[in-house]
Amino acid sequence: MGAVSTSPVELEEPEVDEVTSLAKPWVTIVWNDPINLMSYVTYVFQTYFGYSKSKASKLMMEVHQDGRSVVSTGSREEMERDVQAMHEYGLWATMQKDD
Repeated sequence: MGAVSTSPVELEEPEVDEVTSLAKPWVTIVWNDPINLMSYVTYVFQTYFGYSKSKASKLMMEVHQDGRSVVSTGSREEMERDVQAMHEYGLWATMQKDD
């Protein structure tokens, strides 16, 4: 019989933060501004996202009252597209990983 190796085998385990951050979706946030009318913001949410009038109005009120609203969730690429679209409509929007 041969000698059994007693040296431990080291396995690389990914950091938990790396694993969980990959699973987190991204969000598009629309911020309040002093320029756009509430009716216009509602119109943009209905037109671009296809939201119902009541959902678009609810999100617009979050923007107006809370200063911001998460208007879409998805992959980084999808949120980059949504942020660009909001900019093209003249709205102030950013994206970030969902909390």
